[in-house]
Amino acid sequence: MAKPSKIQFGYHRHPDQDRAAGDAARHPIVVVGAGPVGLSLAIDLAQRGQSVVLLDDADRIGEGSRAICFSKRSLEYWDRLGIGQRMVDKGVVWSVGKIFHGDSQLYQFDLLPEEGHKRPAFINLQQFYAEAYLVDRVQELDGVDLRWRNKVTGLEQRNDHAVLTVETPDGPYRIQADFVVACDGARSSLRQMVGAEFAGQVFEDQFLIADVKMTAAFPTERWFWFDPPFHAGRSALLHKQPDDIWRIDLQLSRFADPAFEKQPENVRPRIARMLGHDAFDFEWISLYKFQCRRMDKFVHGRVLFAGDAAHQVSPFGARGANSGLEDAENLAWKLDRVLRKTSPEALLESYHIERSAAADENIRESTRSTDFMAPNSHQEARLRKAVLSLAKETEFGKRMVNGGRLSVPTSYDSPLSTADTEVWRGGPRPGASMPDAPVTAPSGDCPYLTDAFIRTGKRFTLLAFANGADVEAPDGVGVIRVGRHDGLSDSAGLLAARYDAEPGSAYLLRPDGYVAARFRRPTRAAIDAALARATGHS
Repeated sequence: MAKPSKIQFGYHRHPDQDRAAGDAARHPIVVVGAGPVGLSLAIDLAQRGQSVVLLDDADRIGEGSRAICFSKRSLEYWDRLGIGQRMVDKGVVWSVGKIFHGDSQLYQFDLLPEEGHKRPAFINLQQFYAEAYLVDRVQELDGVDLRWRNKVTGLEQRNDHAVLTVETPDGPYRIQADFVVACDGARSSLRQMVGAEFAGQVFEDQFLIADVKMTAAFPTERWFWFDPPFHAGRSALLHKQPDDIWRIDLQLSRFADPAFEKQPENVRPRIARMLGHDAFDFEWISLYKFQCRRMDKFVHGRVLFAGDAAHQVSPFGARGANSGLEDAENLAWKLDRVLRKTSPEALLESYHIERSAAADENIRESTRSTDFMAPNSHQEARLRKAVLSLAKETEFGKRMVNGGRLSVPTSYDSPLSTADTEVWRGGPRPGASMPDAPVTAPSGDCPYLTDAFIRTGKRFTLLAFANGADVEAPDGVGVIRVGRHDGLSDSAGLLAARYDAEPGSAYLLRPDGYVAARFRRPTRAAIDAALARATGHS
């Protein structure tokens, strides 16, 4: 099989193109951009029974590995889309990172030190593989109409729909959509069409990315250097990918000439100094500057923005693609409910509230990482020097070192969450994502809580810890019972510990796996009220 990034998809004329301009076809949802975010969103919506038109202006998967680090949270989302295991099987699994100063190790960290999770902290997987697997999944579903070489060139907003002009090799045509989701990347044309600004900071320091193919005995860990002997005065990063490909990032001067620095003959000596040999081949070379920017609003009438179209951060910390996938899982169930008229359109405002707060968090962390890795002033440089010196001797100094704080799920301070009114010593609070834990089903084929959650059918779910008097769940709400003879068994005790569960405790989980509410003594009235709030009715 050819490498996914080399596969070209054929353009096919669609019957929508044969309709008169005044009789444009109407679709519930049009997603623009077939990257990881747009593909995942389209799959999620299709699995919920929605019909989705997915437009992409290219006819192939993007060149180069681009995003490579996918988080535990993203893998759990992809499990719900039916492709998580394929990603893990191909990816390089890792959880340990090491930070070096010069040629000495300052410290190491483990992002998932505890047992009892289905998915690892991270996998490294070239984005073209992720996109290829997502395209394969799309082709298995009847609900997604993926149209290659369909470029959106015009947008008209109406009261209850939008009209898109789409350019193709056969000329333009028009389609209507109840909602349009723009997943068309950092240079989003739809963002320009709605007249939205993309405000933030562009950092001047440049980084060289080189994906090299070689055989090496390095462990599958994230290695980050400050001032390494092979790249004095700068920083460097090393990651392993599948197929004996290694990602290397090298900080360059802000005054470096990109055209000169990207030439393979100029990159090779830098990589050879790092590795101590030149027995490698180049797979991909690129140069980039940090950018931390976002739109002021993610919802513009009938057009919603997700992924890099809505926000952009530096690649250190793996906060770009993973945050975009969280956009998709947050938006999919809300769009589905609005289209089914089981929730008001106001529910979509919560998408902006929750995910713009997540973008702010990611931008804040990314900016701090950038300021530490590439100081912009003499004072910042002195601070970094002092911190790196302290880190050799003290634990608090190690905690201050910032080589890119890795992506974690955002906890929402959301109008959809019902605040605690009872005492909890731990467990995920309302607005936090659900933690996984090992469980045992009577049939023996449901080894993790995330598996049980998938089986409830992508809907609101009541996670109830039995005490002999089961509370009745509202219509349409799935139930996971723990501790009954016909429910899940928590033989390891990790589920109860991670949820601070006592007999009778219960959690109301949203379709995206976030906690909507939790109860020590649940009643049907309290659950009904929390469900109404979480679905936008309160």
